[in-house]
Amino acid sequence: QVQLVESGGGLVQAGDSLRLSCAASGRTFSTYSMGWFRQGPGKEREFVAAISWGGGTYYADSVKGRFAISRDNAKNTVYLQLSSLKPEDTAVYYCSATRQNYGLTNPGNFGSWGQGTQVTVSS
Repeated sequence: QVQLVESGGGLVQAGDSLRLSCAASGRTFSTYSMGWFRQGPGKEREFVAAISWGGGTYYADSVKGRFAISRDNAKNTVYLQLSSLKPEDTAVYYCSATRQNYGLTNPGNFGSWGQGTQVTVSS
């Protein structure tokens, strides 16, 4: 499994932007598909975005057009650019990794998880 460490969360106002980063250990990062999930207060963990090892990207409808996922295999890092943030985006954001190239919206298909980073959006 790969070790994941997220960073970049914080307290922002509605309409602001943030960039989350997730640094992965190991030499095989390019062979992993990566995902971002979030869990808001009193809510279940939900899919946000994913990028396959082949570069395909997937987004939840609630963030499409506002968030962008990307990866830098040379730096073993995946990013999530959050723009036009809304109070309902408030959550702990988790980075995840899987060897699979399908089913990337399902958290059950990811075997490695980071500790999470808090994003709080005030109105």
